[in-house]
Amino acid sequence: MADGVEEQLIAMRGFLDGEVAQRRLDRLASHFSEENILKEEQLSREVCAKLIRRSVNSSVLASLMAGCYPADREKIFNFFINRPDLETPVEIAKTEHRELVYMQLTALVNEGGVNAMKYLMEDPARYFTIMEAVGFIDVSLGIKFGVQFSLWGGSVVNLGTQKHRDKYLEGISNLKYPGCFAMTELHHGSNVQGIQTTATFDRMTDEFVINTPNEGATKWWIGNAAVHGKIASVFARLQLPSPDSHLDTDMGVHAFIVPLRSMEDHSVLPGIEIRDCGYKVGLNGVDNGALRFHNVRIPRDNLLNRFGDVSRDGEYSSTLPTINKRFAATLGELVGGRVGLAYGSVGVLKAACTIAIRYSLIRQQFGPPNKEEISILDYQSQQQKLMPMLSSAYAFNFATEYLVERYAEMKRTHDDDIVADVHALSAGLKAYITSYTAKSLNTCRESCGGHGYAAVNRFGSLRNDHDIFQTFEGDNTVLLQQVAGDLLKQYKRKFEGGALSVTWTYLRDSMTTYLSQTNPVVTHREGYSHLRDPRFQLDAFQYRTARLLHTAALRLRKHSKRLGSFGAWNRCLNHLLTLAESHIESVILAKFTEAIERCEDRNTRKVLNMLRDLYALDRIWKDIGTYRNQDYIAPNKAKAIHRLVEYLSFELKGVAGSLVDGFGIPDVLLRAPIGLQSGQYTEYSHHIGFE
Repeated sequence: MADGVEEQLIAMRGFLDGEVAQRRLDRLASHFSEENILKEEQLSREVCAKLIRRSVNSSVLASLMAGCYPADREKIFNFFINRPDLETPVEIAKTEHRELVYMQLTALVNEGGVNAMKYLMEDPARYFTIMEAVGFIDVSLGIKFGVQFSLWGGSVVNLGTQKHRDKYLEGISNLKYPGCFAMTELHHGSNVQGIQTTATFDRMTDEFVINTPNEGATKWWIGNAAVHGKIASVFARLQLPSPDSHLDTDMGVHAFIVPLRSMEDHSVLPGIEIRDCGYKVGLNGVDNGALRFHNVRIPRDNLLNRFGDVSRDGEYSSTLPTINKRFAATLGELVGGRVGLAYGSVGVLKAACTIAIRYSLIRQQFGPPNKEEISILDYQSQQQKLMPMLSSAYAFNFATEYLVERYAEMKRTHDDDIVADVHALSAGLKAYITSYTAKSLNTCRESCGGHGYAAVNRFGSLRNDHDIFQTFEGDNTVLLQQVAGDLLKQYKRKFEGGALSVTWTYLRDSMTTYLSQTNPVVTHREGYSHLRDPRFQLDAFQYRTARLLHTAALRLRKHSKRLGSFGAWNRCLNHLLTLAESHIESVILAKFTEAIERCEDRNTRKVLNMLRDLYALDRIWKDIGTYRNQDYIAPNKAKAIHRLVEYLSFELKGVAGSLVDGFGIPDVLLRAPIGLQSGQYTEYSHHIGFE
């Protein structure tokens, strides 16, 4: 008999019980034509768990999860392990935290030999590996790193031309030019096209004049601005004086390099006001500031002119014919920030899972009468809080690796279809992963009871530092709308005979499946092997997405006649957000399955399959009402899915410690006493002064 069939039957023995269990086991046995296998296999759940535990190799998992550049990751970890003076203490004031983070960044570049801009330009996968690693040191450091290189450096590289790279790139790389990315304004964040800062060209002096025309145009939440930044990429409306009118011609949003402080004495330059945004809920190691400009003059060459330029005589030129196309091209080049946030959010989730699961394994509470207490992870309620979260961390890891691959391909080819694909995919993954991680951090804290509330155990700082991930680089609700909008474009393409983007090709078959009658045999099928079949799982995810897409298109068409396009969109907004989330879940599941297929270690592949099954079935169960309402899943099948989610959570509990070890986070960097691999209580006691 094939190993896979044997394993399924062994597991089923623990999963089902009673007369119903025996009938189902008999039916499954006859299906595989192995009637005697059940008599030969009399293994309990405990024996099953031991078999699974023996199949887990933490070092293989760690190698798999470390990505393409494990040596770089290890180099960052070792650098900070050997520099305890750079460790962020539990209690630290805002001013000291900012200076410490700047010291960490400076040491990383000047002593650690990290050339972030080189990696960002030549090998994004390497860059994002390092960015995730520094996030384990301090989330504020990860964000400071991203502001300097992804945002400030990325704007110069991606929106400028060779003259800008020649002038600024080396100084950005070695921190001679610490910089800012000044896009967000007090009145405009996600709606970048609505920003009001102006850059008016002065023909007489061959300069742009930067102005903040009103209070609402104040640049706000600008990282690096309050203390360390010397230069900024300022996004403003390019205004060209019209010879035929007293009104200027608005050429849309462009980016300009604007010096903020003196290179010699760091004093604020004339015409520039800088204010400190003050204490935040989290990330107080990042110096966010507010900026106003009063007739600040910059050379014409300071226009980042890749997509639009102004000549000496004030003539505007661009290879792109409209303001909207230039704006889309500009934003398309800035998706690296979203990629970094999605990638970094997975790192935060890994850290939180590691702390919560390790503590849940050692903390004992209650138990059977007159017997020893049991670990809190032995309780079903704790398993179902933490095991789906653990499976999600693995799923997100592989999805963001795929995102980085697509981003690197986009930077290499500049293919328009790939640019559009990465724009939507980065928006969706950033929104979905950061929202999930934010909720999970609360769950982890609660799962660790009172000790989860201690600052030293880091849930508070991780939660507070990560919370803004849901907002910057695009509010999550806005980003999901972008995903929904792109799906509707793909839907239209399908019916017009056009080609679908790579990430959306499944819609071609899924729409056909949705529009046909659901097979009543499949809707009732509840066998263990069927529910754990990745094809069934992906079909279910994609069916839901296809149905939501089809019904969204119909609803929008119906409401547009009466409410107009904006009114119809607003009327269907919750539906559209659900559609976007459903699609992203489908992409994550598909990439998880592909990653498992690439895994060469047979035993590791078995455990990854269990994680994938839990990720998929838990999400199907959480949206079981949708499937039931459409008769896609019959009641008996729904109950079987729920039981299987509980069963997989139970089985994975037995290997949870090895699975979080697979994240490869050193204890000295995790820093939470209750999350250490050993000696948790001793370390925790030492922290408050006991010998």
